[in-house]
Amino acid sequence: MRTLDLLRFSAGGLRGHRLRTILSLIGVAIGVGSVIMLTSLGEGARLYVTGEFTSLGSNLLIVMPGKTETHGGAPFVSSAPHDLTLDDVDAIRRRVPAIGQVAPVSLGSGPVAYGERSRECVVIGTEHEMLGIRHLAMGIGRYLPPGERDAPVAVLGAKLQRELFGHQNPLGRMIRIGDWRFRVIGVLAARGTSIGLNLDEVVMIPVETAMRLFNQTSLFRIQVEVRAHQESDAACEAIMRVLMERHDGDEDVTVLTQDAVLATFTQILNALTAALVGIAAISLTVAGIGIMNVMLVSISERTREIGLLKAVGVTRRQITGVFLIEAVMISTTGGVLGLFVGIVSGRIFQRIVPDFPIHAPLWAVGAALGVSMTVGILFGSLPARQAARLDPVEALMRKRA
Repeated sequence: MRTLDLLRFSAGGLRGHRLRTILSLIGVAIGVGSVIMLTSLGEGARLYVTGEFTSLGSNLLIVMPGKTETHGGAPFVSSAPHDLTLDDVDAIRRRVPAIGQVAPVSLGSGPVAYGERSRECVVIGTEHEMLGIRHLAMGIGRYLPPGERDAPVAVLGAKLQRELFGHQNPLGRMIRIGDWRFRVIGVLAARGTSIGLNLDEVVMIPVETAMRLFNQTSLFRIQVEVRAHQESDAACEAIMRVLMERHDGDEDVTVLTQDAVLATFTQILNALTAALVGIAAISLTVAGIGIMNVMLVSISERTREIGLLKAVGVTRRQITGVFLIEAVMISTTGGVLGLFVGIVSGRIFQRIVPDFPIHAPLWAVGAALGVSMTVGILFGSLPARQAARLDPVEALMRKRA
């Protein structure tokens, strides 16, 4: 029996049981499609996070109050015995030569109003250097004045400006943040969400004014831009030394680098992707069991046909090959169909959420197709061996199931 004859015979068997074949195809397709879609989401999340940090440049350091510690579980930030102050910012600026720019950050929220229009939004207290560190651009007007920490001026996000002023020019107009009045001196160019914060919906004011507005004694963060990426580690150590000296020898702050944050995010996303792929693999296992059941039923219905083949000299290996080929045909065709469904689903998701980069990694595509073929061989081998072991005389005498 030639290979072409085996293929024709196997295809004929599948055509003879169209409903069961289609259901098995759908089972495999769902499993493979789930693997492709879930790995695409995981890879997309990784690319999105990497892109968010890359948009800030590669030289950013973040100083946080409190020391990050681990006690046999998840890391947490301990309470800080000392506040992170504007004097700390000045000390870092003076005593760490590797840095280019430093910007303190105070964070609060409150009602921002102009006339009868009002909305709740995030208020960021900072300095002029934030413009360069976060690579912001101005739409109209100017940013916070250099060296000015305490002044009743404000810079609006693009969306907030539209909601409060409509088509009016906001420059020089007075807005209220809580009970305080501020003069609008500029509007940021549209930027969208960056590191979880929509910069189109914020108000930026001088940092000391913000701390008095929200009655704060400690800064939320200090953002530092290093002159060269290779100096990041040295700058981290220098910043820690300066702050320990100022805080009576206590190591009560945490300095994060972009590389460290990205590495942590990558580990989390890789673990999440692996878990999702494991869940999707269950679908492939169920589909494999379905293929095995289809093959077993097919054997019971084609017993006399198998007996006739063996009576005319077809070998056990060839009989095994017939049913293995049927199983692999189902699993491979279902795998290709699932791959198509997964990619199309990703494209649809991309249109719905254009800012989220859906991307199916090549390893996932190859692994999904490889696993689907393996499922066909693995779950088709038992029925194939069972068919090959049939005695030709008994098979010819057995009634059709």
